[in-house]
Amino acid sequence: MVLHHTQFAVTSISASKAFYLATFAPLRYKLFMKFGDKHVALAADGKFTDLWLKEIDTDGSSVKGVHLAFAAESREVVDTFYQAAMYVISWLVEELALNMLFSTLLYRKVGVKDNGSAGERDCVPG
Repeated sequence: MVLHHTQFAVTSISASKAFYLATFAPLRYKLFMKFGDKHVALAADGKFTDLWLKEIDTDGSSVKGVHLAFAAESREVVDTFYQAAMYVISWLVEELALNMLFSTLLYRKVGVKDNGSAGERDCVPG
């Protein structure tokens, strides 16, 4: 599995676009695509868009943080990767919660939730 693309949720698309274009200029990144006023793709040498920036909606509906997409050889690899990631994240969250229990009596089990199960996306068929 290899990293396919990354998307950062940002608070200002214009400021972020200016920052990343200036910062990534030595790597030959340029504006590649725009989707409306709040979503852009940057690419090096006009090749695949591996860096995306999306402005967070003020209503909070947009995913916050970082979106990572991987390319895999098969659906089986995707499913195995997803299950392993969810297991490790669950374990880390529980460890953190258990460590917090040491200092508080208000322990509650913390679950892990994804923002959509692993699988093919419309933006990159296959």
